[in-house]
Amino acid sequence: MLHALQFTLRRTLIKAITKQVEAWDKSQQAAARKLGLSQPRLNTLLNGHADPFSLDMLVAIAAKAGLQVRISAMRRYRTG
Repeated sequence: MLHALQFTLRRTLIKAITKQVEAWDKSQQAAARKLGLSQPRLNTLLNGHADPFSLDMLVAIAAKAGLQVRISAMRRYRTG
């Protein structure tokens, strides 16, 4: 279950970063420079591949992209 949650969080961050990068209307090379990534690494991210990126790394990339990342935790209630 933890792996699935981490994957979901990574995919959510990738979608937000991708949307931000696309809004810049810059080349991948220029966007990669701004984010401190190589162009091939940014291309991997923009193609939605979550596995090569840790959650920590994606939070750092999101911050460099000018995004604010917030995480909230709620107590799960058991029924029955």
